[in-house]
Amino acid sequence: MNAEYYVLDPTGNITILVSTPVPLDLQVRTASALMEREAAAEQVGFLSEGRDCDLSLRMAGGEFCGNASMCAAVIAAMRTGKKKDIIRLRVSGAPDIVTVRVGEKSDGSFTGCVNMPVPGKIEIRELPGAGMRPVVSFDGISHIILEELIPKEEAEAFAGKWCRDLGADAVGLMFLDRTQDTLTPLVYVPSAGTLFWENSCASGTTAVGAYLASESGKHVVKALRQPGGALTVDAYPDGALTITGTVRLQRSVSCLLNLML
Repeated sequence: MNAEYYVLDPTGNITILVSTPVPLDLQVRTASALMEREAAAEQVGFLSEGRDCDLSLRMAGGEFCGNASMCAAVIAAMRTGKKKDIIRLRVSGAPDIVTVRVGEKSDGSFTGCVNMPVPGKIEIRELPGAGMRPVVSFDGISHIILEELIPKEEAEAFAGKWCRDLGADAVGLMFLDRTQDTLTPLVYVPSAGTLFWENSCASGTTAVGAYLASESGKHVVKALRQPGGALTVDAYPDGALTITGTVRLQRSVSCLLNLML
């Protein structure tokens, strides 16, 4: 099939957004083929037009992704030629319209501020091998907040087990250091067959902010440094959440993909 797609860099979390229409039953195979082609990519989403929004985005695994939402908003703004705009998106894993404020910077990159979905629940769960841990669940993904390091191989094995134990569509292990304001994300999406130590994770950053605001009962603003750079979460105890980051369009590509089994 002929595929047209964008490669974008939202705080190091390299994202492919496919603009060619791809049937749902071919999206996982298409995503796998594109990630083989683009070795640095950590995730793939599919764009389509929406009647009640500026653009629709479905991630390959059907999960919600804040970084990809920022990327989709940047594409929508670039298509209209606007340097500043408020973009309305339909995004997989989000029950309502997601709004993103974007603005172009002098170096050609964009800032993006996403009004993030409110977690369905924040709870303390017992996880085999880790004891009682905070779990912040959104539609499509649950994030486990861990404040002690786990060896890499163990963490990767736990990701699949804990995803099944939680009955989650996808799971993030968010390794948080409160004293240094650092976050190291590991994200597992079984339907897409991906397990990545991501350079940044917007929904995981949101989960941390939501948990800290719930725990303290206070408004929390934190810039969490991640391997690819910093994402800032603004969280209120009543559930209002935003994430701010930077997006850079690396290139647009047209290619022929072989999707033979």
